[in-house]
Amino acid sequence: MRGEPSCPKCGGRVRAPGLFADSWQCDVHGIVHPLQPVIPPSVEALGVVVHRARVPVWMPWPLPVGWLFTGAAFAGDDRSGGRATAVACSGPGPLGGFGELILVAEELGVGLGARYAGIEGLDPGPYMNVDKPPHAKVLAAGRPTPLWHVPGVPGDRAVFAGEALGLWLWAVVWPEQSGMLMYDDLVLTDLRDAGAEADLLPCGALSPRILEP
Repeated sequence: MRGEPSCPKCGGRVRAPGLFADSWQCDVHGIVHPLQPVIPPSVEALGVVVHRARVPVWMPWPLPVGWLFTGAAFAGDDRSGGRATAVACSGPGPLGGFGELILVAEELGVGLGARYAGIEGLDPGPYMNVDKPPHAKVLAAGRPTPLWHVPGVPGDRAVFAGEALGLWLWAVVWPEQSGMLMYDDLVLTDLRDAGAEADLLPCGALSPRILEP
């Protein structure tokens, strides 16, 4: 899918490095890692994200029954590599209906996860009360990973966030009641380590959620 890089924080236009700047620039947010156009769901296209990523490319594996891979994106360029990744999956909601999940891995300050979450700021830290027990746990790259519910998000979604492999991990789920998915002991695989298993990934139609945070 063709398109122009955009700001991962607001979706605005960005200026490429040039004579007077050696980094990508957003008029609102200054220096950014540009969000590249969303890649339609296919094993080959996902391989592009995996190859460029310097952060995990998280995928529930195995996928929940009936779920499909429905799109991927990354923030970064050829020089910096992917400093944030987003992977979308869709399928039957745990309470009926249709559910969608976007998993974001990112370095501090990139802002892509907050954009999908629909909240102000760049990182989930200010929203997480880590003095209280986590609201959900996943197994990420073989490690038990606590996630905390993020308050103050739009009512159409549920958002969880935590830290995995020293980087932010966001899980954004639509509709809000499909957040129950996060209580089902999800196992997340970093697709950079998946090898030939990734060739078996079932793909569906491109998710509009990953196109329009």
